[in-house]
Amino acid sequence: RRQFRTVEVWPQQSNGPAEGVKYRFVWDAPLLISPHDANTIYIGSQHLHRTTNGGQSWQVISPDLTRNDRTRMGSSGGLTPDNIGVEYSGVIFGIAESPIEKGLIWAGTNDGLVQVTRDNGQTWTNVTANIPGLPFWGSVRSIVASRHAAGTAYLTVDAHQENNRDPFVYKTTDYGKTWTSIVNGIPRSALSYAKVIHEDPVRRGLLYVGTENAIYVSFDDGANWLPLQNNLPHAPVSGIVVQPHFSDLVISTYGRGFWILDDITPLRAVTPEILAKSVHLFTPRDAYRFRPITAPSTTYDDPTTGTNPRYGASLTYYLKEAPQEAPRIQILDAAGAVVRTFAGTRTAGLNRMHWDLRGEPSADVRLFTSPMYAEHIVPGPNGREAPGTGRISVLMPPGRYTVRMRVNGETQDAPLTVLKDPNSGGTEAQIAAQTAFVRAVQRDLNEAADAVERVESVRVQLAAVSRAAGDPAVRRMADSLAKKLVDVEMELVDLRLTGAGQDGVRFGSKLIGKLVYLGNGIGNADFAPTDQQGEVQKILTEQLRSHVGRLESILANDLKAFNDQLREKGFPNVVAKTAKPIS
Repeated sequence: RRQFRTVEVWPQQSNGPAEGVKYRFVWDAPLLISPHDANTIYIGSQHLHRTTNGGQSWQVISPDLTRNDRTRMGSSGGLTPDNIGVEYSGVIFGIAESPIEKGLIWAGTNDGLVQVTRDNGQTWTNVTANIPGLPFWGSVRSIVASRHAAGTAYLTVDAHQENNRDPFVYKTTDYGKTWTSIVNGIPRSALSYAKVIHEDPVRRGLLYVGTENAIYVSFDDGANWLPLQNNLPHAPVSGIVVQPHFSDLVISTYGRGFWILDDITPLRAVTPEILAKSVHLFTPRDAYRFRPITAPSTTYDDPTTGTNPRYGASLTYYLKEAPQEAPRIQILDAAGAVVRTFAGTRTAGLNRMHWDLRGEPSADVRLFTSPMYAEHIVPGPNGREAPGTGRISVLMPPGRYTVRMRVNGETQDAPLTVLKDPNSGGTEAQIAAQTAFVRAVQRDLNEAADAVERVESVRVQLAAVSRAAGDPAVRRMADSLAKKLVDVEMELVDLRLTGAGQDGVRFGSKLIGKLVYLGNGIGNADFAPTDQQGEVQKILTEQLRSHVGRLESILANDLKAFNDQLREKGFPNVVAKTAKPIS
């Protein structure tokens, strides 16, 4: 196990000019696994070779399919020869076996020939002369045998080494008897020569082609091409494949890079009818509720480290024109309750947003007063984030959801399925218990944040009264009431913190910080809360009820008494906000 063996077609060292070797292999010789039998593998030299026994033996199933021009097989290099045995002329560059007609195999060479067999290599037909405008010495880099029609195939030809940099892309529908050039929409430039073509495995007529500096898509079987660049650098596209399970478009570039366009199902769904509509919401693919695992060890500055796709569900929609207001997107659970609302982008054309599978985050805790002992820190109109706090949200459980989009007075719905991580060790029941636990912690956080907001509102008003009042007795009452409120607020957040440097480690955590810690601690895997997590949650909830009860008593009694005194002295009352309903 976990060993390999060398199974070369012809295990004879081939350094030297091409004229002196039995089989001409290049270092990117095409290798193909048969779509009909995973144990059948093809590889090309000037011949097509096949193995059915893991390389134990190889068959030659074709004659020399190249021009076999011996004048191009001599020693290479100038004053110093350079014959490393991997850059030969007269070799097969492209191989394709029809996935729907067994024995139908295409081969293209780097000296401009296209050949086909329909009897598994017993006889071959040279169809090169049937291809209009084909450069004589062009390299047939890519051949695709259609999975939708046996007689249909596509190929690209690269002639830039002959200083012809035009794109050459062709299609046949009759086994190579006739060919059509399909390059409309690919702009001519010094880097427009085509390198690879790929047929979508699901939608017939949906094609992708890569050139020396771009990737293009065709919705009409190559009649017209449109750029599919997005944020892809203008690098040579050397390989294209559609990952079948997730429907991701994967490409390789000449710089040994891999790029992925996630979820091309909307491209498959695009039709003239959809493009004629003012707005269209595409049905999103299923979203996996992936959970973290231990990451492989890599250096922080590893230049080969890639970027993962956005987590969650990708939501794609079409806008014929940019609307005045951004689309409003809502996620509804199976019971019809809204679990998340956010604004979409409003660019004309295809737009894509992502839902991270989480519900609305807990309330932001904001302070409108200066930190204790730091009066120079003055909050802005929107206050300041309370140091030592945070926000949590519920990672929604697996199940069925609805995506609802409202734009231009029109509403469209699309179903969405959220799937459990197949590698997760937790059960559906454990996920449900965890969800209920995090929701309970979030409710406590929202109630605590509301209490802080109410205290801050009254404290700001008390400070204004204290500054404006000319009566020392009013100032003393205001300061006394403010102190009582601060005592309660300090149980929820630490008013000494400024948020700078090591400020957060000077003092112990307050209630809101403890709730955030508890909520985050359970959310990293699909397991029910531990007994101790449940115990701590109960204690923190009881503490919160006590603190909120004290606040209600102060607002109902002390604030009322203070307002009575203000009215007697002709001052406006301090108004306390009503507690928000917490669900």
